[in-house]
This record gives sequence, structure tokens and C-alpha cells, in this order.
Amino acid sequence: MALAMQAHADAPTTTPRPVTPWRRLRPFVLYAATISPVLLLIALLAWGQVRSGSSPGGVIVYNEAGEAPVVERAAPPLLGNDVLTGAPVDLQAMEGKVRVVYFWSSWCGACRVEAKDLAAVYRSYEGQPVEFVGVAVWDERGDTIRHLERFDVPYPNLVDEFGMAAVSYGAPGVPEKFFIDREGRVVRKLIGPTSSERLTSIIDGLLAL
Repeated sequence: MALAMQAHADAPTTTPRPVTPWRRLRPFVLYAATISPVLLLIALLAWGQVRSGSSPGGVIVYNEAGEAPVVERAAPPLLGNDVLTGAPVDLQAMEGKVRVVYFWSSWCGACRVEAKDLAAVYRSYEGQPVEFVGVAVWDERGDTIRHLERFDVPYPNLVDEFGMAAVSYGAPGVPEKFFIDREGRVVRKLIGPTSSERLTSIIDGLLAL
């Protein structure tokens, strides 16, 4: 699933078509319908949130830190190209490493709050078997790039404009962090802005296993 979306070329004689909530969620709904009735229900609930005037795309914004329960399972694949460099990103190719999959959006205040800490923690594990993959969900490509440049984010990021990766992981909001052990299983999930100390504690614990 290629998550990095191509920017639309400007048309000199037409007005660019606005990105409406339905345009964001329509592929999400169709994709969910082909996979499972449960995912279809999630998609329809999200569309209902959009129509009721909640946050962009019906996404929950977590402003307080916490931990959410997860069912331990093999991490869903993430495949695409880094939005800044164009380099290929394949989560499954990072076998044997502790991985953090980070769902965020440029319009999310809590995501901006923790951006520097995430970048610092990632850099602190240089040379160790630790990888981060950011996934910008329900976001515009240009806004995503500006956020990454502003906070000097060093780890690869994919753009998931329609929320398909968020559906596969079960991420209804931002920011959310999924921790994947060396065997490729999702084992922990944090929501909201997370301190560097909390991130380091979990990663160190997984490295010690």
C-alpha cells in the first residue's frame, strides 16, 4: 500500500478542488467494506463524526498522555516512500528491531508538543536496533512536510491521507504510538503527548527482552 500521495499540479484555469471530509473518508469506507464488516462499521462511525462537526476526518485528538490496551498481534504492514526523501520505507524489512509506529497530524496540537522529544529520543538510539516510522494521517502533504522540516524530524514518515493505515492498526486518533517487539508483534500502545522518559523506558524494556 503506497501511502505517500503525489501532489496535484496546479491548473492555471481552474480553482483547486477543496479536500472535503467525504473525499478523505470515501476510499477509507470502500477499503473497509472489502476487508470486513467490522472495519466498515468503523468507517461509517467516522463518517458520522465528520458530519456532526468533530475534528478533521472524525479523528480523536488526545491531549492527555495515557496507555491504551492492545491485542498482541503481528504488526500490519506499512509500505511507502518517505515524504521528505522519497526513500522506500518497509516496516516488515526492519525485522529484529524494536519499532515505534507513530500516528500524527500536522494540525494536531499535541503532536506539535511532543515533536522535539520524539526526535531527540530517536537520535539517542542511533546505532541500536530501534526504528521509528511516522504516519501522517488525514493530513495534507504540504502541511506534513512543513511540520517535519520545522521540527527537524529525523525518522522516516509516510502520508496516509485517507486513513487506511490508521484503520489497519486501529488508531482512531492522534497522537498514537504503537510499540512493536523484535518479533514483529504489536505489544504496547500510548496515546497523547508522551515524555521522552516514558518513551525511553518502554523501548529499553523491549530491547532487554
